[in-house]
Amino acid sequence: MIIREWRGRASLNDLERYPVHFRTTVVPELRRLPGFVGAHLSQRRLADSIEFLVLARWRSMDAIQAFAGEEIDEAVVEPGAVAALLDFDAKVQHYEVIEEA
Repeated sequence: MIIREWRGRASLNDLERYPVHFRTTVVPELRRLPGFVGAHLSQRRLADSIEFLVLARWRSMDAIQAFAGEEIDEAVVEPGAVAALLDFDAKVQHYEVIEEA
């Protein structure tokens, strides 16, 4: 299994917009894709913003490539997410799961 990590930051005055977008748009779209296993959305408060962390689980790098395209390290950020965030990572990180408890 592969974990795909991505982060975005939002205004403290707009805390719910990205989680709503994630729940109502991102997750339903991802669930339709072969090889998608699941995702976690987490948050932490920074000094002047909130940071969201998305950890998406995929069966293989091939499944990620089918989702993200040839440049698998490029973030896939929908217009709704762009509108909800102050800024976000343009690149993602991939981790191979070697143990799960």
